[in-house]
Order: sequence, then structure tokens, then C-alpha cells
Amino acid sequence: MPDYPAVIPMIAYQDGPKAMDWLAAAFGFKEKTRMVTAEGRLSHGEMEAGDGLIMLATPSPDYRGPKKHREECEQAAKWSSVPYIIDGVLVYVLDVPAHYEQARSAGARILSEIDGEENAKRYRVEDLEGHRWMFMERG
Repeated sequence: MPDYPAVIPMIAYQDGPKAMDWLAAAFGFKEKTRMVTAEGRLSHGEMEAGDGLIMLATPSPDYRGPKKHREECEQAAKWSSVPYIIDGVLVYVLDVPAHYEQARSAGARILSEIDGEENAKRYRVEDLEGHRWMFMERG
């Protein structure tokens, strides 16, 4: 598939269709593909993030996202107590302050406020199911 980037994050969600809608509203990702089973489970989704791409799916009805895992597992809660990106994705955006406000307004859990130098701003955030993201401007 020549139009695909060399590396594509593949992220599982408990409610894939809801996650795709939320990621578009909160992070400005653009939906490229959505395949849903008759039961409403996301079998495959693709979203463009700038010139990058992420793939999403709900791998099984038994899957639980990081947020749910933390609620049910003491060890997961411990390793998630830091604001850092754990098994997350770094995405470069043009305007970190504007992106931060869009994500915050959509209900994203902010893990760190905007920091960095004038030309290399960044912030860390969790999405609706607890997956962690870092959004950064190129320096």
C-alpha cells in the first residue's frame, strides 16, 4: 500500500465507533475508513493525523482500555500515576495551544500543561478510554 506511512500505530478501543467520533472532535483527526460489524463493533478504522495515520479496532467484546484497566487493577493504577506517555503516540501539530484548547474543551484528561521552548511546545493528554498522547510542535 504505497500511500501508507512506514509506521502506523494500531490502537484498540472498547467502543471503536465512539472513539473515532471523539478523536475527530477532540484531536482533529480525520476519518478515512470505518468498518463496523452487524453488532456495531469496529472491525477496522483509519484516521488521518496530519500526514500520519492511526488504525483502530475493537479486537474482541472482552477488550478493556487503559482507563478501565486502571479502575480494576491496582498495578495498572500505579504505573499510570505518572503524567508520562505509557504505550502512547506522539503527534506533531501546527499549533499546540489551539490543539490543547480543542482537546480540553472536548473533555480530554490533560496530563501535563503546555511546556517546552517557544518553538517546541508540547502537552500530554489521555483520550476517552485512557490511551495517552503527546502533541508537539516541531522545533
